[in-house]
Amino acid sequence: MATLEILEFPDPRLRTVASPVGSVTDATRSLIDDMLETMYAAPGIGLAATQVDVHERLLVMDLSDDQSAPMVFINPEIEVLDPELGEYDEGCLSVPGFYETVNRPRRIRVSAQDRNGEHFTDELEGLAAICLQHEIDHLDGKLFVDYLSPLKRTRIRKKLEKTQRRRA
Repeated sequence: MATLEILEFPDPRLRTVASPVGSVTDATRSLIDDMLETMYAAPGIGLAATQVDVHERLLVMDLSDDQSAPMVFINPEIEVLDPELGEYDEGCLSVPGFYETVNRPRRIRVSAQDRNGEHFTDELEGLAAICLQHEIDHLDGKLFVDYLSPLKRTRIRKKLEKTQRRRA
């Protein structure tokens, strides 16, 4: 397994819309393992393939405190089950150090494939639903900062660009 580089906003590669995974192969499972290792090392609770510059519809999540419940979603599609929105302070491994309130549906149904290519459907609510929607946004070339005012988004972009220049 390997720890992968996580792209950071405003990197334009984060705006790439991911393509469906055609078939689940050993290379797919290896990518899943690398993404889980990367997410745990960051540390985070979700990571989309787009964030590691792989533009396929694949994401991983683990909401447990001890990294014991990894979840894999390949070609995920969601359906909103309850239009009531929940307010959550979201952060992102691609927007390090920033947390902002975003409103998203609290209950969803997801249809996807697991790490073996088996199809499944599940209902998620609360943090799991929010996290999955956040990660699917990445697959669609969208970031949580897109839900913020242009002023806040610009402020975050400028601060991250300054930090990135200092590191370079």
